[in-house]
Amino acid sequence: MMDFLAKLEQMPFSQWVLQSNSIWAYPTILFLHTVGMALVAGINGAIDLRLLGFASRVPIKPFERLYPIMWAGFAINLITGSILLIADATTKLTNPDFYVKMVFVFGGIFILAAMRSKVFRDPKVDEAPVSATAKRLAFLSLVCWASAITAGRLLAYVGPISGFPGSHR
Repeated sequence: MMDFLAKLEQMPFSQWVLQSNSIWAYPTILFLHTVGMALVAGINGAIDLRLLGFASRVPIKPFERLYPIMWAGFAINLITGSILLIADATTKLTNPDFYVKMVFVFGGIFILAAMRSKVFRDPKVDEAPVSATAKRLAFLSLVCWASAITAGRLLAYVGPISGFPGSHR
């Protein structure tokens, strides 16, 4: 398996991503990954906070129009995250923190979808108090996204680290 991961890293595209001095390589890919996360987690966080009682005068139903933007953010993250993973496969895929991050990302996505069906499909979403189910989903969503972002950031510092003495290479 490590041979396969090493071959992924040796592909010309992977080498370009990690070693190019071009602004269009690693810096732009990482920037786009951050933008994607801001779209999916940031907008979802605003919805979560509204469901938890913040800005209670703001109607909930119009937030549903933001789902395409959140899905676009997730698509950006899927593409840029895959590129970053392939470029550094032996480091990322041997780091337990990566798997922690992925559990929280997919948990957040699952909750995002569940929230749409359980909260936004309720015809009385803005007429009745926010349900306990909606509040639980919102709280769990905040936990998932905060944990995914934290675990993602910790990838640079926990476990095998690319290019540092004592790393797996």
